[in-house]
Amino acid sequence: MLKLRDGIVELYRKVATSLPPDVEDALKAAYASEKKGTNAKQALQVILENVRLARETARPICQDTGVPVFYVKTPIGLSQLELEKTIIEATRIATEKIPLRPNAVDIITDKNTGDNTGIGFPIIYFKETLNSTLTIDLTLKGSGCENVGQIYKLPLEELKADRDLDGVRRCVLDTVHKAQGKGCPPYTLGVGIGASKDQVTRLAKDQLMRRLTDVNEFEILFNLEKQLLKEINDLGIGTLGFGGKTTAIGVKMGTNHRHPASYFVDISVSCWANRRGRLIW
Repeated sequence: MLKLRDGIVELYRKVATSLPPDVEDALKAAYASEKKGTNAKQALQVILENVRLARETARPICQDTGVPVFYVKTPIGLSQLELEKTIIEATRIATEKIPLRPNAVDIITDKNTGDNTGIGFPIIYFKETLNSTLTIDLTLKGSGCENVGQIYKLPLEELKADRDLDGVRRCVLDTVHKAQGKGCPPYTLGVGIGASKDQVTRLAKDQLMRRLTDVNEFEILFNLEKQLLKEINDLGIGTLGFGGKTTAIGVKMGTNHRHPASYFVDISVSCWANRRGRLIW
């Protein structure tokens, strides 16, 4: 497990210091679309320079290195208990070596553990698969953007949102309107729809792991993702709330079956630094 531990430390380094190509390409496209001399173009220029320097110097892209969230797909027979121990050990090492900002705070004592480990921290989701390889996906979820996420129970009279996809659309637009620039746009939005609150919260965050260039398997959702991206960018909130053409660079939606009496929608918001990466072992 020592080699795996060191591999996870390097995964932390990669995710903390280097944006995925699809996210960086989207930010470059946003920069090219903004008018010269505007606050939006200047802000995107600063963001892209920050991305370049972080990669070249192997330093974190943002001072908030977030909450580590792991998605681990294990082959049959591999101990999840041992994997959890290895991930926690790698987290302690990565916090010191990269370094990562210590973000794990005890709810009762209000003390920071200093090493990004604690009760339920980092967050680890396991799934057993028939594949022979171990796949570990990691995202570092900043709390500024996490704080502007929203959950809705439909129908919702104040938004005139019924239990349908147009109701979901209204929820997404409401989330962005409430967020304004507080979560460091351009945003990537993950949307989860389903039967219960805990289910849709997890599902929404799952969507942030998708590449911006992928195509939703359901055509109706793919079309709604595109429609929402246009509508969000038409709001004019713009990069860091400075106005302009780009408030979001991606909208990704996922669904589960729901109960006849419930219709929950969760919107998980990522800042421009949608940090994610994968280790295959």
